[in-house]
Amino acid sequence: LGLSLANSLILRLLVPMAGVAGAVWATDRDVGLFNLLTLPPWLEIALFILLFDLTIYGQHRLFHAIPLLWRLHRVHHTDEDYDLTTGNRFHPFSILLSALIKLALIVTLGASALAVLLAELILNLMSMFNHSNLGLPRAVDQILRTVIVTPDMHRIHHSRSQTEHNKNFGFNFSFWDRMLGTYLEAPEGSQESLVLGIDGFTGKTTRTIPALLKQPLLAPSIDEQ
Repeated sequence: LGLSLANSLILRLLVPMAGVAGAVWATDRDVGLFNLLTLPPWLEIALFILLFDLTIYGQHRLFHAIPLLWRLHRVHHTDEDYDLTTGNRFHPFSILLSALIKLALIVTLGASALAVLLAELILNLMSMFNHSNLGLPRAVDQILRTVIVTPDMHRIHHSRSQTEHNKNFGFNFSFWDRMLGTYLEAPEGSQESLVLGIDGFTGKTTRTIPALLKQPLLAPSIDEQ
């Protein structure tokens, strides 16, 4: 909880502000693809939101695939409870790397400040939504997940099963997982019986801020090797 609260300011305010500043810098200097094209503002915003989300999806897969990055991202996955605080539980270095990736995309595309602000707003709202322990009726969940990531869909990604936590990488839109072969409809058991977290990283020792900050230095569990 402590790390989640500390990260709230960074994730919800400082990172979006840095992105907006990058957008203003690029726009003022006519840097980036969008500044070379003549696109209606609404189309530029829509394209940026899609490409922003695709980049986050790709970044997420990299954070699982590259051992050093996984050690940082693992802090997010060692949460044995699944609620709003999980969406803020990241190692500071992981947040920094993500912010740099976002900034590179913003400058490369030359996105407007409004586009960046809207993309970050959607990302933060969706992060709170899909990390919530909200239990949607199955029919509603099935309709929503044709477009967006629902709590049940993303909860599978937090399963202790390595097979399951290497699925459903999307944050906003569910179609990236469907298109790129990482979509998993349901866990092996039920949602209620889903065991969350990472083997070898359980209990109170993984919940204090000092323990979480030094966690990337610890050896991976047997299941991760």
